[in-house]
Amino acid sequence: MAKKVAAIVTDLVEDVELTSPKEALEKAGHTVTLIGFEGNQTIKGKKGAEFTVEQSIADVSPEDFDALLIPGGFSPDQLRADQRFVDFVSYFLKNDQPLFAICHGPQLFIQTGLTEGRTMTAYDTVRPDIEYAGAVVKDEPVVIDRGLITSRNPDDIPAFNEAIVEALAN
Repeated sequence: MAKKVAAIVTDLVEDVELTSPKEALEKAGHTVTLIGFEGNQTIKGKKGAEFTVEQSIADVSPEDFDALLIPGGFSPDQLRADQRFVDFVSYFLKNDQPLFAICHGPQLFIQTGLTEGRTMTAYDTVRPDIEYAGAVVKDEPVVIDRGLITSRNPDDIPAFNEAIVEALAN
């Protein structure tokens, strides 16, 4: 059954951490909607790719989606400064909805105050931050904790993609 996946992004997202999971999800029959500060806005990835944000965070509700993807790069750090994105992410954490984050993506979890006792991984420099925020941190390619699936870096993308597609297969 096709699922609706939100992907929250802004400039300097890690290109492949958006394109590869998005492609894997779409190949599995799901739709992925890029959500950012403004709808119909072009953003640039760290490696220069351009992406079109389809919806503004102001115009969507987390209840409209079955899952959430948070790619890394410098995008998550910018998004976590905006309470609307923090609230969006909080919904998925509070409700154990499928939530997929790679590399710097888990930075957004820190702002939610909902990391206590959750098991996850992230990029090397982010792991101490999420541990200080109360998470149980592992240094593994993919960590699955209920609906929360996290990975460390672009090298983990094949395992990450497999895990997120499997999570939505039910």
